[in-house]
Amino acid sequence: MSKRWINRPEGSTWGDWGEEDQLGRLNLVTAEKVQQGIAEVEHGLTFCLSLPLDFPGSNVLSPVRYPPVLRPVIRNGQPYYNYHWRDYDAGLKDIASDEKVSLFTQYSTQWDGLAHRGFLFDIDGDGLDEPVYYNGYRADEYLLVKEDGSVSASALGIDNLASHGVQGRGVLIDLFSYFGERPQKLVQYEHLMKIMEKEKIVVEPGDFLCLWTGFDQVILRMKGRPDNSLRTACAVLDGWDDRLLNWITDSDISALICDNQAVESLPGINQEPRGHTSLPLHHHCLFKLGLPLGELWYLAELANWLSEHHRHRFLLTAPPLRLTGAVGSPVTPIATV
Repeated sequence: MSKRWINRPEGSTWGDWGEEDQLGRLNLVTAEKVQQGIAEVEHGLTFCLSLPLDFPGSNVLSPVRYPPVLRPVIRNGQPYYNYHWRDYDAGLKDIASDEKVSLFTQYSTQWDGLAHRGFLFDIDGDGLDEPVYYNGYRADEYLLVKEDGSVSASALGIDNLASHGVQGRGVLIDLFSYFGERPQKLVQYEHLMKIMEKEKIVVEPGDFLCLWTGFDQVILRMKGRPDNSLRTACAVLDGWDDRLLNWITDSDISALICDNQAVESLPGINQEPRGHTSLPLHHHCLFKLGLPLGELWYLAELANWLSEHHRHRFLLTAPPLRLTGAVGSPVTPIATV
């Protein structure tokens, strides 16, 4: 049992992979699972599963996140962009460009790492709730704001997923063909099971589960100028559906991925928060199970190709940035079929 905690949340995986575990369900992505993914490659075709990282555009989906901004590196007091080296050495004819980027790691196509959402929980059994993350890592010990204003997660950082490798068998479920764009549909356990049964979709332990809702198409159609109607488009999972959460647990999927903003319904759209969390699916997946979430992925082209070829499985390659101490990461996933 982990020395960091005495109590673990009911239904959690804390300690299942050891007291120092920082990977959670990604532990299920074994060499065998990678081989299963590779076995799905028949045509050698690849699909980019990332939106342009400056999409959806503006900050309609999240008031605290903004599109990336590129600025030139400064060299010899000048912008190092279309930089003429002859200004430094008259004999040189080279020109060069280099930039830096201001990037919100969870603005566009992204991974939510295990340090993205924690909870107040009594891990010591003393009746006092403490701010902790997956596997009992204390917020005030492992996730710190430093004196210079910088932040870092010394445990559960996204770099752990990167160094492990994020590659294996993906399984896609097409929700868009059943529910369309509007009205927004709250997808519960029974809806998901009916689709899987009808389409003969089998999800096995260690699979990366991808849900296509059509939200990505709406984003692209708005051409970087979204309005508030985007927030109520397409299907979302009902995070308050206990049977759905239990299925996520029992399925042993290694990650849950969607093309929409949060995978689940956001408070104030279809449901008001209740209980002690505003995002029950995030709480269940990130905090309890150690299950990474992928959000705002571009799945439309892949979904259409799979449908035309009567397939649901593919090889997924989706490493986050190996950005030490980050709690999330932009990602450019590749599906190979």
